[in-house]
Amino acid sequence: MKQLHIFLAFFRVGILGYGGGPSSIPLVHKEVVEKYKWMDSDEFGDVLALGNALPGPIATKMAGYIGYRVGGYTGMLNALVATMVPTIVLMILLLNVLNAYKDEPWVTGMAAAVVPVVAVMLATLTWDFFNKSGKSALGWVWTAIFVVAGLFLIEMLGVHPAFIILALLLGALFKKDSAKKNEAEKENSTS
Repeated sequence: MKQLHIFLAFFRVGILGYGGGPSSIPLVHKEVVEKYKWMDSDEFGDVLALGNALPGPIATKMAGYIGYRVGGYTGMLNALVATMVPTIVLMILLLNVLNAYKDEPWVTGMAAAVVPVVAVMLATLTWDFFNKSGKSALGWVWTAIFVVAGLFLIEMLGVHPAFIILALLLGALFKKDSAKKNEAEKENSTS
């Protein structure tokens, strides 16, 4: 039954993720976190951050990892097939239809309507992550600082987001290690 759920979750993402990776991320979140509860929002955020730092399409990276985590190697293959096959079939069909009717107003209207829908989906997911970050141990001040600094580095200086994610991951890793070291020193000094 678990393999069927993996297939259905990522098939829905593959069939409804019109617009590429950014539009599929909220769909993956809905299936993985809210519907099947295979991970919580914090874990999903970590997977998303790591997936964005690696090369390749985000939907397949997330499908591969989450499928593996939930159902092993079979789950990984299952999730990858469920994510890619609808896209392949729809690409062939849709491109043939769009090529045949590319000058029709309904085709240009359909293509134009996708952009705001994807923007709303991404804005909703961003707001959820922002709220969770502010309520976490990070706090609202550091969340705001990281958001402003990230926007400045990406938009003004043209730094690739992968470098920012890597720096934050390394900072979190070293901070966690220094916190453990401080706790060990406190225990040693009290004994």
